[in-house]
Order: sequence, then structure tokens, then C-alpha cells
Amino acid sequence: MTALHSLGLGIGTQNSNGNWLEVFYPKPLLAPAPGVVSAVTKCIEHSGGNQAVALDVKTLKQLAEAFEAAGETGLARLAEQMQGSARPAVLTLIAEDSKPESVPEVYLKLHLISHRLCKPHTLVLDGMFGALPNVAWTSEGAIDLQELANRQLAARLAGRTLSVDCIDKFPKMTDYVVPAGVRIADTARVRLGAYIGEGTTVMHEGFVNFNAGTEGPNMVEGRISAGVFVGAGSDLGGGCSTMGTLSGGGNIIISVGKECLIGANAGIGIPLGDRCTVEAGLYITAGTRVIMLDDKRQIAGETKARELAGKSDLLFRRNSTTGAVECLTNQSAIALNEALHAHN
Repeated sequence: MTALHSLGLGIGTQNSNGNWLEVFYPKPLLAPAPGVVSAVTKCIEHSGGNQAVALDVKTLKQLAEAFEAAGETGLARLAEQMQGSARPAVLTLIAEDSKPESVPEVYLKLHLISHRLCKPHTLVLDGMFGALPNVAWTSEGAIDLQELANRQLAARLAGRTLSVDCIDKFPKMTDYVVPAGVRIADTARVRLGAYIGEGTTVMHEGFVNFNAGTEGPNMVEGRISAGVFVGAGSDLGGGCSTMGTLSGGGNIIISVGKECLIGANAGIGIPLGDRCTVEAGLYITAGTRVIMLDDKRQIAGETKARELAGKSDLLFRRNSTTGAVECLTNQSAIALNEALHAHN
């Protein structure tokens, strides 16, 4: 083994059958240095493919010594700390960015995105839903659904209440990663695997799914669906939504360019270029009929919204008299966004 795509030393949770439910990687590595790869090779038998290796104390000591000898003091310290863990430790190696086959692999990739080491759409996540179990996320961590009732009873018998926050395949991001320079009003609304760029504010009704996010700075008061990436300086108004691959967007990659504004309760089913505005309450899908207006606000033609996908400097609005969706050159977008970001 001479190179790796990524690597993670993690602490996780297993069910009573030894199956992984989740893994926390404090310091995931993308394209680890040769010294790291060499240290791993000395301690772990690697088949050459993607692999998740359960670590005992002996192996953790060996890894700590090998990392220290290679000058990787940060990893050496982490391996030392993990020797005292009450939960199982795992070393996950991704040799090639391919379809993830295990929970540790999926969690490593989600960590790489939330740590801002990889942007959305740069990692292979095909089949990840099949690899992840549905888990009860509780005040005592991740619990297998088949074991939840017994754990609830045990907690009551011990004089405490086990609170179930949600039942989901994905945990909230901030239980694993807290990116620098962001504000998140309700952390339950940002899933692990979200990319939250520096300077981003996610308000109480904002939502960011996995493999999606913001370049930063951004103001998010709406919904960023799976697969959607929002460019710098763009804002999503309250109650607005972006149609991702899981919510009807199909194979179209929905994105929002720089310095755009999607108004309150509006939505998009097409990608936007830079400096575009969608009027409040207007939802645009690929098949929406759009009246094109020239610089004098005269009708210049008609098209479907998909023909405008990715184009910049557009304002989408609904004619209050006719109800028709209109599109014209957006001349106020830059000034509007500058005002919105003045006090981010």
C-alpha cells in the first residue's frame, strides 16, 4: 500500500451483534501523507481495498508508536487517547473513492464533507442508504432499534429517563463536527455530511441535508436539499426550498450560484447562475413556462425554465395581473445582497 484516498481513526457504537451503528472521526485525513500510510502498513494487514479494522489496545499502542516514529505526533496522540476508550475503536482506510460498503466507510465520507475537506458531489456516495442502519438517536447515544425498548426499561429501572431525539439514518452534524465561523440556530436541522462554509448562518427554520451545503458567507432560512450547493453571498429566504435529487429533481444537479436570492416561500427545480433572484412565493420547476421580457419590459418570447438553467443575472417573478411567470435581467441583485450581508 503506497497511497490512500482517505483515512480515519474513530470511536464508534456497535449493537449487541457487533454491527456498527455510527463512528466519530476526530481528525479524518484526505490523501494522507506517505508517513501516515507507512505507519499504518506496519501495524495493519491491508488487503489493498477499502477496509474498516476494529482496533484493540495492543494495536492502538503499535499505531501510536508508528505514528510517533513517522513524525505524525497528532495521530500518535489520538491513538494514545483512544486506548482508554469505553467504546470500540476502528481504523477506516479508503484506498479508492468507490461505492461505500460499510457504516465506517460512509461515516468517514460524511466527516470529510462536514470537515470541509471535500465539497458536495466530489465523493462517491452511491448505495449509502443501504449501508446505513436506521438508528434511535438518544440522550445515551446511538441505539439499535431492536434494542431500544430494553434500553429504555433499563434506564427507568436505574432512575433516569432515556430521551429519543429522532429515528434516522443520519445524525445531526454538530454531534460530530462543528465548523469554524458559522452560526446554527437549531443544530438538529443540519445533518452530518453537510458542508457549511465559513460565514454561514443557518436560522431556526433553515435546513441543510447531507452532501449539500453552502460555500459561505450565506444566510439560510430555507431548505437546502441533498445534493444542492449554494454559492458565496447567496441567501435563502424563510420557508423557501431547493429541489434535490431526493425530492423530485431527478438526475439534474440543482445548485445556486453566487450572490443569488431565493425569496421567502419560493423554490427552484433548476440550477441558478450568479446574481439571480426568485420572487417570494414563486416556485420554478424545469417545466415552468416563462415569459421573457426585454430591457424595456416588453415580451420578447416564451420558453421553459429548463432552458434558463445555470444562466446568470436573471430575475424570476409572477405577473400580479396575469399570473404568468416572467423573467428579466436582474439589475438589483448585487446591491440587495450587499445590504443583506452587511450584518451577518
